[in-house]
Amino acid sequence: MELRPILSTLRRHKITAGLLILEIALTCAIVCNAVFMIGHRLQHMDMTTGIDEHALVQVQLAAIAPTPDIYARAREDLAVLRQVPGVQAVALTNQLPLQGDSSNASLKLDPAQREPTLSASTYFGEDLPQTMGARLVAGRNLQPDEIVNADVVVKALASGNTKGLPVAVTVITQALADRLWPGQNPLGKTIYLTTQVGVRVVGVLADLARANAYNDATAHYSLVLPLFMGVGKNQSYVIRTRPQDREAVLKAAVAALKKADPQRVVTRQRTYDELRGKFFANDRAMAGILVGVIVALLIVTALGIAGLASFWVAQRRRTIGVRRALGATRRNILNYFQTENFLLATIGIALGMVLAYGINLFLMLHYELPRLPAAYFPIGAVVLWLIGQAAVLGPALRAAAVPPVVATRSV
Repeated sequence: MELRPILSTLRRHKITAGLLILEIALTCAIVCNAVFMIGHRLQHMDMTTGIDEHALVQVQLAAIAPTPDIYARAREDLAVLRQVPGVQAVALTNQLPLQGDSSNASLKLDPAQREPTLSASTYFGEDLPQTMGARLVAGRNLQPDEIVNADVVVKALASGNTKGLPVAVTVITQALADRLWPGQNPLGKTIYLTTQVGVRVVGVLADLARANAYNDATAHYSLVLPLFMGVGKNQSYVIRTRPQDREAVLKAAVAALKKADPQRVVTRQRTYDELRGKFFANDRAMAGILVGVIVALLIVTALGIAGLASFWVAQRRRTIGVRRALGATRRNILNYFQTENFLLATIGIALGMVLAYGINLFLMLHYELPRLPAAYFPIGAVVLWLIGQAAVLGPALRAAAVPPVVATRSV
């Protein structure tokens, strides 16, 4: 088909054509970035935690009156929970992966460092990795004789006398080991939590996600310290059972804890699946909103293309009739409008790709979003070409149905 008549017509309708091109460009830019953000959120929601998620439940308590001995109370609770039918393992922990609120430590490889190497999530608890089902890939887990009550460490740090401090070992994740000592064996190496306290790595876990795993790059930097915290409002019991027994075990565990000490209220009782669902609730909502934005933009763009094509068909009925009278077939008229729309869409898509790249740079700079992969550009182009061709088809068919006799009618 000759492009000159199409280009000549578009030059006479510069503003209208320009507005359609701008609409397509904005749609292309927004849709490419929105689809990428949806994919990024879905990938984030698929994050592994390294634990046996479907077998875990959590119970958190708060005392009405002060507890005289928080460590004795905690060990009594653990003994009570181990007697609950269906309980396979139980531990007291300060946090769980994807919990949200996180206990973190700034780690150094040398106590003389001015700035820490990185921040990692710190888990405290006895038999914690084993209870949660975290897989050990090197070394060993923490031993019972290495566990120490937290107040001992607090008193030592407060007095400045850390010699002989029992907290001397740790178990870390593989991701943290690879970050601290790339290509090296981490076992036996020392991490400094403060200038006074260093802990020796005795084991490596395949994975244990952070409680505040918002950043994918650092989501798996975690370590387990041999501290026993005792009961408190920030501590909770994590119980491992069979997936099919979770609800029954959770109910029985709460009842057993209330019976052991009625002077407490249950502030949280849930399966780990519920915890994970709550953590990613905002991501799901964001993905849903972006899907709605994409659908709305594509519909508006399709309606704009169809409306403009219909307007042009109405404006050019006499011209179409003349072309039909001179021998143009219905197929020729149909191809004319489809080619015209394809040219406008192509210009809009090219401009939209530039805008998409600019928007992505802005998101990278201000919201730490990764770079937009180049694969999204051709996918967005194909989608908009198809939508454009589908939107213009109805008006183009009406144009093709204009009879030659229209050319002979008086204006």
